[in-house]
Amino acid sequence: MILSGLEICSKIGKEIIIDPFDRAKVNPNSYNLSLHNELITYTDFPLDMKRENPFTEITIPEDGLVLVPNRLYLGRTVEYTETHGYVPMLEGRSSIGRLGIFVHVTAGFGDVGFKGYWTLEIFCVQPVRIYTGVEVCQIYYHTIEGPYEPYSSRKYQNNRGIQPSFLFKDFKK
Repeated sequence: MILSGLEICSKIGKEIIIDPFDRAKVNPNSYNLSLHNELITYTDFPLDMKRENPFTEITIPEDGLVLVPNRLYLGRTVEYTETHGYVPMLEGRSSIGRLGIFVHVTAGFGDVGFKGYWTLEIFCVQPVRIYTGVEVCQIYYHTIEGPYEPYSSRKYQNNRGIQPSFLFKDFKK
């Protein structure tokens, strides 16, 4: 089952941490997360799964940044989240999707026990100007049944910023 917005509020500071938390961002069954002012883009093509791929950092200026179609931008949420006992899920807001912006290409599924900022896989189908602080996505929470082991990945847990792909680490096992 998916938690209602009121239930999310009742879990804040306990099983669910959203920092900063703003009651105005609570929806009937989700919470809106905002875009931070930092982005990264890869710079060396083709990308290689077996190595760390170089990237450049971009700061979104106050007057916005025009995203270029067919280019992947990695961003992050302003909000730090922790989830204990629930499965967090991330979806783009419909208003963002209606501009032709995808907020996550494949990674909208979180793991119970995740702690950190959400890295956003931003892609657009036409040029679109974006701004820092806009509510770009929403997080929602599923209940989980049965015993589980909390997420503890060394790749992405407790991150402090945008996380490029660390898939290359899987090849070193």
